[in-house]
Amino acid sequence: MQRYIIQRVVLVIPTLIIVSFLLFFLVRVMPGDYVHAKLGDVAYTPEEAQELRHRLGLDRPIYRQYVIWIGGIVRGDLGESLITRESVRAELGERVEVTLELGALSLMFTVLIGVPIGVLAAVRRDSLLDYVLRSAAILGLAIPGFWIAIVVLVYASIWFGWSPPIIYQRFTDDPNSNMQQFLLPAAIMALGAAAVVMRMTRSMVLEVLGQDYVRTARAKGLREVVVLVRHALRNALIPVVTILGVSVASLIGGTVIFENIFALPGVGRYMIQAVAARDYPVVEGVSLALTVGIVLVNLVVDVSYSLLDPRIRFRTEG
Repeated sequence: MQRYIIQRVVLVIPTLIIVSFLLFFLVRVMPGDYVHAKLGDVAYTPEEAQELRHRLGLDRPIYRQYVIWIGGIVRGDLGESLITRESVRAELGERVEVTLELGALSLMFTVLIGVPIGVLAAVRRDSLLDYVLRSAAILGLAIPGFWIAIVVLVYASIWFGWSPPIIYQRFTDDPNSNMQQFLLPAAIMALGAAAVVMRMTRSMVLEVLGQDYVRTARAKGLREVVVLVRHALRNALIPVVTILGVSVASLIGGTVIFENIFALPGVGRYMIQAVAARDYPVVEGVSLALTVGIVLVNLVVDVSYSLLDPRIRFRTEG
């Protein structure tokens, strides 16, 4: 088990190095730069632009800028915002709580919706209920989540005079207001991922239910619920866990859109503001933080394989 985990951790290191370089390079080659965004509204001379670029270190070769930046990352320093002159790490820390709550609730809805409905569709294979659930899953994949969010907000306001609170409240301060802010965006954001999980769960449960050991369990007189949960579902979960790991990446990306739609002061909204202002350190720091989060989630998914199926662990260690 330990050897399996160490192998996965070692593979993470080169991945993060390559991703960090790509993030840094792609941000720096974006059209326009901070100097033009900063001085664009007033008349300025090329000398003034060059002086500002020199003061910010933007006139250095890109490889030197990368070495300086990655050196700071190793020390836990994500840089300083060009706009607010505040530490990116500190500003990120103030907003990460919002994004984590939104992402965790969305993942919870994804599992609670996708897995049970997928199992139910498999058990009722080719029935009217199965067709309805599969059609609903296709609909969830076809309709963009941000469109559903906008429609729900507009019609909830027109028909019921309701809109979620605008001022962010922590759960510990005001649980009711906090849930009003987060439950709706989390549920809508989870629809697409839940549809994918539902379809994968249905397919894998159907495949496992046709295996010999499942028929043997039934022949022993075990109740159908026991057969389904203890023998079928656990063996069907590995591909589903893989899909959940991939879904986390899409959910993290979705927070960028949904935080702006629902006015949540999270990392995604912070990212959009930084991109608009060409605030390089913020864009790079936030992008790297999100990437590390996705990589860690996939590492957890890899480790969970060995817990769900010991054969994977034994094959790796052998």
